[in-house]
Amino acid sequence: METERMKKYTLIVVTLASFLTPFMGSAINLAIPAMGKYFNSSSLFLSWVATSYILASAAFLVPFGRLADIIGRKKIFTLGIILFAFSSLMCGLSWSMQALLVFRVFQGIGSAMIFSISMAILTSVFPPQERGKVLGINIATVYTGLSLGPVLGGTLNHHFGWQSIFFFTTLIALFAIGMTVTKLKGAWAGRAEESFDYLGAFLYIAGLISFMYGISSVVTAPSAKYLLVLGIIVLVLFAWYEMRIKDPILNLTLFKNVPFAFSNLAALINYSATFAVGFVLSLYLQEVKGYDSQMAGLILLFQPVIMALLSPVTGTLSDRVEPRILATAGMALTTLGLVFFCFISQTTPVWLITANLALLGTGFALFSSPNSSAIMGSVNKRFYATASSTMGTMRMIGQAISMAIVTLVMALFVGNVQLTPAFAGKLVSSSRIAFIVFALICFGGIFASSARGKVHPGTGQEDGYTLNNGL
Repeated sequence: METERMKKYTLIVVTLASFLTPFMGSAINLAIPAMGKYFNSSSLFLSWVATSYILASAAFLVPFGRLADIIGRKKIFTLGIILFAFSSLMCGLSWSMQALLVFRVFQGIGSAMIFSISMAILTSVFPPQERGKVLGINIATVYTGLSLGPVLGGTLNHHFGWQSIFFFTTLIALFAIGMTVTKLKGAWAGRAEESFDYLGAFLYIAGLISFMYGISSVVTAPSAKYLLVLGIIVLVLFAWYEMRIKDPILNLTLFKNVPFAFSNLAALINYSATFAVGFVLSLYLQEVKGYDSQMAGLILLFQPVIMALLSPVTGTLSDRVEPRILATAGMALTTLGLVFFCFISQTTPVWLITANLALLGTGFALFSSPNSSAIMGSVNKRFYATASSTMGTMRMIGQAISMAIVTLVMALFVGNVQLTPAFAGKLVSSSRIAFIVFALICFGGIFASSARGKVHPGTGQEDGYTLNNGL
């Protein structure tokens, strides 16, 4: 009874925390124009409202995942929710755009502390035969946050101002804090005897921020290419250093584990090919089809709603069927959906767009839960937090790459102009090119997904291969 109660409360707390960050990300996009008017801010500052959060989240995922393995996952998870709640409150109380950006960075760090640990905690509490089911529920919660973000965020912004979005998020975070402190038992520390690699953490954070900023801004900022090169150099130096120390912040030998390596590669490819789809279609629906933002948002809801409905089902299915089969089928369906969008035109009927969004949602639901289960099941339990944070990092880097592709294509085919219906033809052409690139990337992901071996949950082993070094 005590075990079942612990599992129930753990699932509630983790799913609440997992709802917060995607909800905030999708809700705040609708409030950015209102923020610009409130602070009389330039478009450059407004773009950093989203970018600062993504950069901070990506850069701190792995360091906090490693720290959680040493001092305890509950401690980092709890501190993450507290920081997220505090920074959300301060974002709502911000007195300037500069202050808002500072608190958005802290919000991103809090998000990293939550996401680097959430799946590791679930995997620690639930046995392997239930892992796919609970990870599917957790991923469905993420998609629910993405789905409710535009609707609830737009309503809050319209009736109560953009600050209300941050205050609403703060209330949910405070409830999650109370549940975490009173209901979660255990520290879930995996390697308390090891030391934390501060130099490695610095190199990783500096290298990843430089790399991601460079790849995101290489078209819009001429100096970004130098930061991109610097980021690559620092990350190579980081890898060289990590291979030579006793207790690295990121155990790169994990990537000798074939299912772990290829499952993470598949996640990176999938997010690179799909994250910017909503952005492209939002522009298409408003500037080409002439819908207002509310109607465009309702149309785009089809994809995340399908994801939220199917993810628990595919997660449960992955407990019975080899995750590689489900994830590869999902990647193939996603590729098919992207191919259909390659033929989008000014006369494409809306029903066809919504049907294809449902197809993409089905493909992503088939891919995401089984792929997450494969990653967490391919390593020893001592490395759950590291595996969880690595998976989150793949997601963030994939998002940055996806947006960088769209930015480059738009700059080449549309140019630096204010979008109006007069540019509808160029916008459709650039959308097609973007979808062609996404489809090619996703097609390669089919092979990355199918290349992994059969996972033996929690052992760090797969068919024909056993990872040494205590994994």
